[in-house]
Amino acid sequence: MLTAAEATNAIQAAMQACDTESVSLDDAIGRILRQSVHAERDQPPFDRVMMDGIAIRFEDFDSGTRAFPIQSTQHAGDPAQTLAAGKAIEIMTGASLPDGANCIVPVERISVTDDVAEIEADYESAARQFIHARGSDHSEGTELLRPGLRISPMDIAIIASAGLPEIEVSQSPTIRVISTGNELVAAGDNIEPHQIRMSNGPAVIAMLNQHSYTDCRHDHIVDDRDLLKEHIQYHLESANVVILSGGVSMGKADFVPQVLADLGVEVVFHKISQRPGKPMWFGIGPNKQAVFALPGNPVSTLVCCRQYVIPALAKASATTPKNPEFATLTQDVTFRPQLTCFLPTKLVSNAAGTVLAMPVHTNTSGDFASLTGTDGYLELELEETHFKTGTTVPLHRW
Repeated sequence: MLTAAEATNAIQAAMQACDTESVSLDDAIGRILRQSVHAERDQPPFDRVMMDGIAIRFEDFDSGTRAFPIQSTQHAGDPAQTLAAGKAIEIMTGASLPDGANCIVPVERISVTDDVAEIEADYESAARQFIHARGSDHSEGTELLRPGLRISPMDIAIIASAGLPEIEVSQSPTIRVISTGNELVAAGDNIEPHQIRMSNGPAVIAMLNQHSYTDCRHDHIVDDRDLLKEHIQYHLESANVVILSGGVSMGKADFVPQVLADLGVEVVFHKISQRPGKPMWFGIGPNKQAVFALPGNPVSTLVCCRQYVIPALAKASATTPKNPEFATLTQDVTFRPQLTCFLPTKLVSNAAGTVLAMPVHTNTSGDFASLTGTDGYLELELEETHFKTGTTVPLHRW
């Protein structure tokens, strides 16, 4: 039985890298960047005016001139004009600085009469005032984005500014989620007293979507060996990643491990020394598909999905790893030895900015209602059994 760390390493080592594809900017949000993005031009590409007002020569102002005949008007997007000595150009925010001008006076500090702009008598100015210098943000050719990041709206702006209508990204993995069990009934269908609602599959799909993995479909298969084999084989042929929920323990109806073996899926490990989620199974299909068989109890399913499946998909997509996070316990925690404990938690911050963890104890690994309002879970290592208030431990956000 592997430790949680060993299971993570085994999964990461077995994952196959996703191919790349070119997508338009409209389709790039949430995708993993697979190329560098360099600045097309200096930014800003010209001395940019930062205020509506007038553009003047500071030397004229410094010599005592306060009334400036308006030579012309220049809007954002207009070619730069040339300013004559002793005059002003009416200027708009975002315009390029007129040639010969080196000072902007805001419109709020001037009055205009008969096309003459007069600056307030007590106004103080300075050379290069309200001018965003060319190249002061970055210069042409600067690497703005590196491969491995998940593209955000801010990154879309950067890619567009680099003049790229398309961008290379990781192909989205094709994922199939399978719920197993005779007792499961979908929401909206009639349910008998001895049955339960099917919640794991929809929750796993939602978690995948939350992490921007959207090519997902869900299937429900009853505990019938032949049906399991037929459906799983179909999904193995159409997906890069197959995620099963239930059927991996030691019961007579837990057919999943044997069915997977019959289909040529090679087991990498079965069982992890952790709570919840000890029965988890992982293997690699005949065409290098990643197959995750998660325990059926809802808390176990969600923890295992977040702890192992999401990082595995990130690795396959060539996502740059995030820095680890930590939180400080607000109460003592004691648990069974020799098992890594994944403990749901709510988070708050104190005045010093420390992230504080308030553990949420579930009644059982089936008590998924207790997870509402939690921010993630804490990782309490198997080498210890008692963690005192104030102890800092690893944090995993959902």
